[in-house]
Amino acid sequence: AAGYETIMVNCNPETVSTDYDTADRLYFEPLTSEDVIEVVRAEQRAGTLLGVIVQFGGQTPLKLAHDLETAGIPILGTQKDAIDLAEDRKRFKDLLNELGLRQPVSGTAHSGDEAERVAELIGYPVLLRPSYVLGGRGMEIVHDRDSLRHYISAAVEVSGRNPVLIDHYLRDAIEVDVDAVSDGRDVTVAGIMEHIEEAGIHSGDSACTLPPHSLDAAVIAEIEAQTRQLALSLGVVGLINVQFAIKNGEVFILEVNPRASRTVPFVAKATGVPIAKIAARVMAGEALAGFPRPSLQARHTAVKEAVFPFNRFPEVDTLLGPEMKSTGEVMGLDLDFGHAFAKSQLGAGVALPEDGTVFVSVRDADKPAVVQIADKLCDLGFALVATTGTATYLADAGLPVSRINKVLEGQPHVVDAMIDGRIQLVVNTTEGAQAIRDSFSLRQAALTHSIPYCTTIAGARAAVEAIAAITAGQLEVAPLQAYVGSPSQ
Repeated sequence: AAGYETIMVNCNPETVSTDYDTADRLYFEPLTSEDVIEVVRAEQRAGTLLGVIVQFGGQTPLKLAHDLETAGIPILGTQKDAIDLAEDRKRFKDLLNELGLRQPVSGTAHSGDEAERVAELIGYPVLLRPSYVLGGRGMEIVHDRDSLRHYISAAVEVSGRNPVLIDHYLRDAIEVDVDAVSDGRDVTVAGIMEHIEEAGIHSGDSACTLPPHSLDAAVIAEIEAQTRQLALSLGVVGLINVQFAIKNGEVFILEVNPRASRTVPFVAKATGVPIAKIAARVMAGEALAGFPRPSLQARHTAVKEAVFPFNRFPEVDTLLGPEMKSTGEVMGLDLDFGHAFAKSQLGAGVALPEDGTVFVSVRDADKPAVVQIADKLCDLGFALVATTGTATYLADAGLPVSRINKVLEGQPHVVDAMIDGRIQLVVNTTEGAQAIRDSFSLRQAALTHSIPYCTTIAGARAAVEAIAAITAGQLEVAPLQAYVGSPSQ
């Protein structure tokens, strides 16, 4: 559209970028330095190369920036040093300190003994992850020294060349994803998305809502200000994705990616503003001021929900964590959060019940919060059953609840009730390795018998809002353009 011939290099047959109509030419080649540089040299023999964009393919092409720069090939948009500044933990921590921005306390360990010392210093629970991983592979939240030792001995190889990264885990924090475009002088915040699941669940597995549905205006303004500050300080030209955690009203920075994130297509569709197209033209030298800006005060709500392949792998644990498990995503649109979330669940193949019995069993820390959820379910006409501790807590709060055995307590137990079709919804939160192992049969029964299963309080709260929306009346269907006009992306 800007008059440049566009050449795509990609080897992933699952994406639209291998459609021959997307670019003037498509090279179906591996994204290695050797292959990409050969393609560039072939194109340079045929004409003048303006440059290479590495921001649109996730982490893999971003890693090519160093070799491309060394080969004298111009990179369009954010330069190699700015990419390194965002990805080098020490340099990035120094930048945040200089800007006065907060991030969770963290450290790096090159041996098992050092990992124990760093974890003790930071304080449990901690999030452990190997260096340089994709999709959260090998990441784990550990709550004590024994779990840390098991992780070091079984999950990763820790050495001077392969350090393990240790971060303090912000329990019960709200995670927020932000996508923005910068031209180096000006920044447009395209979308602020509040995750439904708490921080610690991989961002690719968490449902999220645009605009945020529980954050106050002051927190949203602070997130917007910090995003602008980071984009300009890093020297970003093109796209930037920032992941924040909000705990007790305080904003912490979890991660910054100087590239397009997986949420860019969602933001573009939800707002009607083609941010990928705008970013590409900004990288080619145009000013951001010449393009439309998305409104952060949308009159509708869009919910992105992850789609999981669990029904194809009945032996796998459905409990979500820092390692990504989803294989796709869907979007629900409506004028309020409850209806939009209900539509996203239908799109993801989750049939929320409108009546029946709900099984509730939550960790001690979640018992106060689950009372409001259980009360709402009672108002909607559901019956409650719970394990001993949760049942006692709910009864003391004045709610009608029946006690049911855990699997370990012997039959008849909750899994029997699920198999018999007497449970229509499960709300179950666990903490610690042993509790997670003990509740595996519960999650497996829910998967096998297609029973909706909430593993976080935030997820349960959203599900109840959606059930209330469904029971209040029929869901309305409208085209995307009814909400956002005609998006040009």
